[in-house]
Amino acid sequence: MKLNPFKKKAKEPKVEFTKKWEPFVFLLPFAIGVTIFTIYPLFNVILMAFKENFVLLTGKYTSLGFANFEYVMKDRYFIQGMQNTFKYVLVVIPISTCISIVIATLLNNKIKFMPFFQTAYFLPMVTSATAVGLAWKYMFHYQYGVINYLLGLIGIDPIAWLTDVSSNFTALCVYGIWNMLPFTIVLLLSGLQNIDKLYYTAARVDGASSLRIFFRITVPLLLPTIFLTMVVNSISAFKVFHELFPLWSGQPGIAYNLFTVVYYIFYQFRGLTPPKYGRAAASAVILFVVIFIFTRIQIWIQKRFDH
Repeated sequence: MKLNPFKKKAKEPKVEFTKKWEPFVFLLPFAIGVTIFTIYPLFNVILMAFKENFVLLTGKYTSLGFANFEYVMKDRYFIQGMQNTFKYVLVVIPISTCISIVIATLLNNKIKFMPFFQTAYFLPMVTSATAVGLAWKYMFHYQYGVINYLLGLIGIDPIAWLTDVSSNFTALCVYGIWNMLPFTIVLLLSGLQNIDKLYYTAARVDGASSLRIFFRITVPLLLPTIFLTMVVNSISAFKVFHELFPLWSGQPGIAYNLFTVVYYIFYQFRGLTPPKYGRAAASAVILFVVIFIFTRIQIWIQKRFDH
């Protein structure tokens, strides 16, 4: 049957104005919230970083310039904070990721008492960070702490985790690793459950050992999830603060030796009189740039191993 080329096409129904703009109306409350609580504070902090001698209550400042950045980059506490933050990220992220992979694999194999272990590992996600930090403070106690008690059972002398400068950073990392496990395990467990079981069946038919299956099938297929958890956890680790604050009762270590970048920001607008809002904002901007660069490097590495 031939179509008549001169036959007029049927007119498409016009979309009413109200239906066309209806999705934007539903998104409007969310857009307003993001603008007020995310976009505006971001630009406000960036602008505040260039205001010298800024006073928050009056909004007055002496001039615009890079004096806040120059001061921050030369301040030994900020340099110490940047060094401690990088060390914390480089120690906590790899260790917590490796431990989480092992635990998630065990949970995925449906071991005995799995509900108990799931509750134990996921408990920190629903517990107050301050309460958990205080609990760890008592666990690290030199005389009565459970950690030194367990070390004593294997013949290791008690360690002054919170009162010895040389042990402060180790205590912070131990707490940080434990604190990151629940979220990482949840993501890795979801990634493991999405792996097709046929891969494991074929490998067992070929006589592959469990260890070989883990490193040749599980880890490669889990790499996208592993990189995702490392990116998210790295961003969180760069903002380390609530792990530090309760262990030393609001102090950055027993001898002010554990300054981190976020604690330095807190110290500038809460620990000084008058507060130095411009310096705090400049520190926040520098931290934002560092996190952005670090994240982009991780994403670039992920794309290199995407195959």
